[in-house]
Amino acid sequence: MNQYYVYILTNKSKTLYIGVTNNLERRIYKHKQKLILGFTQKYNLNKLIYYEETSDINSAISREKQIKGWLRVKKIALIESVNPEWHDLSDGWFEKDNDS
Repeated sequence: MNQYYVYILTNKSKTLYIGVTNNLERRIYKHKQKLILGFTQKYNLNKLIYYEETSDINSAISREKQIKGWLRVKKIALIESVNPEWHDLSDGWFEKDNDS
């Protein structure tokens, strides 16, 4: 069964970015390594603060568009309903080798 994710990234300035992917871990890794050119790279959006999962790509795309259309205050309410401290939900996903 396929999985699709709608996710929200932020940075130190609390700029928000909403995206959709079929591989959340790979996509977040690419954002953190600045391998995705454009808005997220320019504004250093690399902190995963929200995501939701679905098995239907059309639902994921519709949800992404829905959230993008919301006012910022509603987006923040969504984030804070599950992550009130805005912790990076991907902390620990990509352990670095500290021996180098």
